[in-house]
Amino acid sequence: MYDFPEVHWALDALWRAVAGHLRDRGVAGVPDELLHTRPLAELWIDPDLFISQCCGLDVVKNYTRHLLPLATPLSVASGRDGHRYRSKIIVHEGSSAACLEDLRGGICAVNGPESHSGMNVLRALIAPLSNGRPFFAGVRESGAHADSIAMVASGAADIAAIDCVTYALLERHRPAAIEGVRVLTHSQYGPAIPYVTRTDTAPETVERMREAIVTAFAEPGIEDALDALFLVGVTVLPKGSYYALIDFERDAVRQGYPKLQ
Repeated sequence: MYDFPEVHWALDALWRAVAGHLRDRGVAGVPDELLHTRPLAELWIDPDLFISQCCGLDVVKNYTRHLLPLATPLSVASGRDGHRYRSKIIVHEGSSAACLEDLRGGICAVNGPESHSGMNVLRALIAPLSNGRPFFAGVRESGAHADSIAMVASGAADIAAIDCVTYALLERHRPAAIEGVRVLTHSQYGPAIPYVTRTDTAPETVERMREAIVTAFAEPGIEDALDALFLVGVTVLPKGSYYALIDFERDAVRQGYPKLQ
């Protein structure tokens, strides 16, 4: 989910560690390397999927028949709190907005209509202010968090919600990408993006996968890769923990604001 070219080396190093521990545990069919180019939506429904990472909201909504969470990484990126994450709500650096109410009638950018970090959290924040009516003059889909930031920086949009880990990675590796914006506020916390496998994976293999991931994160020599990814460990959360992300939507619906608009 955070597959920036600048950190491919770190993701590859982490995968080599996980793969080694999987093989040590007798797991068959372990891929030699990660795929960095295939669209995630294709991978998540591929019957040959081994391990991936997927937004927790998708895990319990759009891909609940396909994906099972294995483990959730712990991060020290600004905006993370252990296994929880949130989004940074950004505006143009020259914006006079002091609170969300000041963005009424503006243009909102979202990376995608199904995104928890880019849409769901912002809908939950706007719902109490909406009185059940459209809040923005328009909502424009950017396709990616980095593109939402660019829209706000250029003035094409007035506000966007950005996954805090994405923001941290851009801030470290592409500082120019966040020039021209500032953080206005933050969303509520929710469980962070988990590593996943297919729901039809054998239970004993699922347990070995979890063991391998946990062991790999503690492996000597992996520290540089983890640091590049803002990771410090991993924990195992039950799938039910991710239903908390649906509550963001349900709360907005109860307030008469089912759609970000």
